[in-house]
Amino acid sequence: MTMLVAPSILSADFGRLSEEIRAICEAGCDLVHVDVMDGHFVPNLTIGPVVVNAVAKAATKPLDVHLMVENNTFFVDLFAPLKPKYISFHIEEEKHPHRLIQKIRSYGISPAITLNPHTSPLSIEYLLEDLDMVLLMSVNPGFGGQAFIPSVLEKSQRLKEMILKKNAKTLIEVDGGVNNHNIKALAQSGVDIVVAGNYVFGSDNYKNAIDSLK
Repeated sequence: MTMLVAPSILSADFGRLSEEIRAICEAGCDLVHVDVMDGHFVPNLTIGPVVVNAVAKAATKPLDVHLMVENNTFFVDLFAPLKPKYISFHIEEEKHPHRLIQKIRSYGISPAITLNPHTSPLSIEYLLEDLDMVLLMSVNPGFGGQAFIPSVLEKSQRLKEMILKKNAKTLIEVDGGVNNHNIKALAQSGVDIVVAGNYVFGSDNYKNAIDSLK
């Protein structure tokens, strides 16, 4: 299976955001990764539904919305009308994950859970069959351009084993510090989708950057 690539618009030039979105879609990305931060769960504040609606209009590929927020239910209801393909929420912030998974699915959206670098995959073992994707953070969430945390490779392997054991269809996505140097190791550890911000948007040629990850 070819690696799927989801460039993170956090690294795009927001002054010409619609052009940037069109450019990554034309360059062959598979998803458009949207980081929603509330300034509480992480020490950064990004974008709300008005901007994401503009992103959705410019994009010819599905949106992958990553919530880094407190009060997940409120944000799910806020972004669900934009009909992204995925909405992921952090397990560290959710008291009733199963209920929220069902809520996301009721909107016709694929539910996903995100794990911070220190969070064990065992924390979501009993949710795997209800999830379409698990997002593993390979940096601490909040800011783009951070260095890759190598322990995510072992974590991904363990998660893949759990998924196969349960005969689940759950995909594994990794976000943070992804580049052409670690992409092979990520693929070998069972990763299906990579989020790449700086590596794509910081390159001279978006197509070459995306192709090098695929």
